[in-house]
Amino acid sequence: MSKYPELDVLDKEELIKVIEDEAKNWLAHDGLWFQAVERHFGMDAAIKLDEEAWKDFTQIEARRIIERLNLPENSGLDGLEKALNFRMYRRINEQVIERPDEHTLILKMVTCRVQAARQRKKMPFFPCKSVGIIEYGYFASTIDSRIKTRVIKCPPDDITGAGYHCAWEFKLEE
Repeated sequence: MSKYPELDVLDKEELIKVIEDEAKNWLAHDGLWFQAVERHFGMDAAIKLDEEAWKDFTQIEARRIIERLNLPENSGLDGLEKALNFRMYRRINEQVIERPDEHTLILKMVTCRVQAARQRKKMPFFPCKSVGIIEYGYFASTIDSRIKTRVIKCPPDDITGAGYHCAWEFKLEE
């Protein structure tokens, strides 16, 4: 007997839709939590608490991905690239990964669901840079402690005409 009999009857396309829906639900909860904190305590407090939550969550997510993909310890930029493709938000955001040289990986979030929604509503971009520095830095260093993370551009930086919502550089330092 399967642990999830309700999923056993679904074909691949239906399973992908379930994964996408679950990712959307996760992001909706994250956004609603943030907005509730912002309403009650202000933007600065909400961002500070978001940073704290992402520091822990991103490491948990990375460790689970390492285990699921059976990545070796300190799996380098190849391991990071694989892991980035299995993050929860990967199912709902469009990203591009570039490898300009053997020691560098660049992640560009071409379409971020949060920022795209704000654009549609004619709202300013959400200033997620400080949260992203924590999120991506801890994620990458959990995959491989030798990886150093640098933000290329992320709101509140001006991303007008950049062709992406944020971009991150990961360097493997040996």
